[in-house]
Amino acid sequence: MRAAFVDANPALRAIAERLAAAVPEIEVTYGHADATHEVLPDDLPALMAGAGIAVIDHTALPVEIARRCIGLGHVVFLGTGARSYMDPEALAAEGISVDVIKGYGDVAVAEHAIALLFAAARGIARMDGAMREGRWLRTEGMQLAGKTLGLVGFGGIAAEVARVAQGIGMRVLAWNRSPKAHVGVEFMSLDDVLAHSHAVSLHLLLTDATRGLLTREKLASMRPGAILVNTSRGALVDEAALVDALRSRHIGHAALDVFDVEPLPAGHVLATLPNVTLSAHSGFRTPEANERLIEAAFVHCKRLAAAAAR
Repeated sequence: MRAAFVDANPALRAIAERLAAAVPEIEVTYGHADATHEVLPDDLPALMAGAGIAVIDHTALPVEIARRCIGLGHVVFLGTGARSYMDPEALAAEGISVDVIKGYGDVAVAEHAIALLFAAARGIARMDGAMREGRWLRTEGMQLAGKTLGLVGFGGIAAEVARVAQGIGMRVLAWNRSPKAHVGVEFMSLDDVLAHSHAVSLHLLLTDATRGLLTREKLASMRPGAILVNTSRGALVDEAALVDALRSRHIGHAALDVFDVEPLPAGHVLATLPNVTLSAHSGFRTPEANERLIEAAFVHCKRLAAAAAR
């Protein structure tokens, strides 16, 4: 069976080409030879060209495009956020399954969330920008030791964040949609987590139930001056309400790796606010996480090929 890795960046392609040799059951082809060429949905039918499996990093696959991909039966999405790029139920109705890869980057994303938390707490990005412009800007930061961190959603990434936060002396609260227990973490209602936390970090999959979970009212219920960290999905938060909360300083700082629209459009309002720290959806991008990601994807492709051969 052929798997078309349609949007491999140079780092992922190098790993894929090395690991593919150990999976002779799968013929792997790749997208544009020019790795700087952006892959668009309209490119996909030609890039797949009869492949039974599409390996997709972060390219949208609308159902109307999928219908033009002759022979496509499976999508292996590199991550957990497939719903931000495609409609799994609509694709399933067309006979195309969508599978995601979990757990490969828990440590990487957790470290990025902690990095954003520290950057927000100490105003590092703002001082860096000012000094590059020749201004000696000194900001008064938040000491995190002794403060409370609230985790909204509690899976593998949140557990890693909790471990590090506890190590620096933070109290950790958490809310999860299903009951959970974890050493040293106090589980309570979402409203209580938001009200009592000096910083809140989001760790939820995007679903119909979680889209827009942090409404204007939920943001207003947060502790005044709190930090909001989001390394999950931008659509978990009412973006317009967040902008208003940042302008009023009810939210003291937002540290964001994910956005409603990606890439973040030039001149976007979030990029104009001084109490926002931005990164380009890169929390999961480390060599170690990339290796585990591609390895897991090829293992799954091998299972799909074996099932098709039976």
